[in-house]
Amino acid sequence: MFQLYRVASLAVLVHEGKTYCREVEDWDALINRSNLYQALLDELPDFQAYPEQLVPFESLQFNAPLQSQEVWASGVTYLRSREARMEESQKSGASDFYARVYEAERPELFFKSSPARVVGPDDEIRIRRDSFWNVPEPELTLFCNSQGEIVAYTVGNDMSSRDIEGENPLYLPQAKTYDASAAIGPCLLILPEPINPDTMIRMRITREDAEVFSGEISLNRMKRKLPELAGYLFRETSFPSGVFLMTGTGLVPGDGFTLAVGDVVEISIENIGTLRNVVGMKAN
Repeated sequence: MFQLYRVASLAVLVHEGKTYCREVEDWDALINRSNLYQALLDELPDFQAYPEQLVPFESLQFNAPLQSQEVWASGVTYLRSREARMEESQKSGASDFYARVYEAERPELFFKSSPARVVGPDDEIRIRRDSFWNVPEPELTLFCNSQGEIVAYTVGNDMSSRDIEGENPLYLPQAKTYDASAAIGPCLLILPEPINPDTMIRMRITREDAEVFSGEISLNRMKRKLPELAGYLFRETSFPSGVFLMTGTGLVPGDGFTLAVGDVVEISIENIGTLRNVVGMKAN
């Protein structure tokens, strides 16, 4: 497997316990290829050994592993997400919509973020000032190349204002899409075969150094198949540089929980690593 990190103009590659790097002018061209695993394997001689004496790998500031790609998202792909959406939308009378989409052939897909609104590891992720019920949504995130092939995986945080979406499903774009509402990273996991369905997703939220939420779930609890989600996204939409697709969440904090400014959200996926972000809010 390869773990590919973006660090300023460097591509940092971890493979079989060794760390390599090389200058990259065009990140899009590096990752938007068919059979990315084999391409990187063939190009491994073009990378040099990472000079640990300059900055230790553990001290590097990783950027979000995207350049010009949009981020899209899937909803109601786990039973827990279906239940949470139904609970939050009961007052609006829209709870049946979420039950229907969970069972429907066509999945829920929506635009999440332009690249300018995406943050990376250790960056500030935001909650809305006009919302009183905000939660992180930890999600396996696919990178699909321009041909619609799933060539890499990363960790995603699909921030959500549950009160806004619950008030009316037509408010979904406002609940989901705003500045710093999405985080991805810390790297791209590139495998010679599809990701193991037993892979675990874990989330931990701390407030003033005290844990206020933790949970974990396996990918095999997802109702939808990953190629199915990617296939629907590419049916009538093209992505010249590829696209990131969040695949839904099965970890939803209880109704009594909402994020606060200063909270730390850590989302971990096996073999990819931990995406850590501090919660902030835009100034008035």
